[in-house]
Amino acid sequence: MEREYTAVIKKEGSWYVAWLEEVPGVNTQGRTLKEVRENLKDAAMLLFEVNRKISRAHGRGVIHEPLRITVAA
Repeated sequence: MEREYTAVIKKEGSWYVAWLEEVPGVNTQGRTLKEVRENLKDAAMLLFEVNRKISRAHGRGVIHEPLRITVAA
């Protein structure tokens, strides 16, 4: 499954800092644009994995379903 998010990247001194606009908690830094983009993907994957484990720990009676949302630009 592939989803698209908005990466916000800002130059801070000799580093780049980045975060996902739509997902609080996904943020990182890197020395190059390539590195910060890779780190941002890794940070997102780790957060999604942890959230998935937490939601599955609730056991039976929990509903997991897709939710489509249209967001204005």
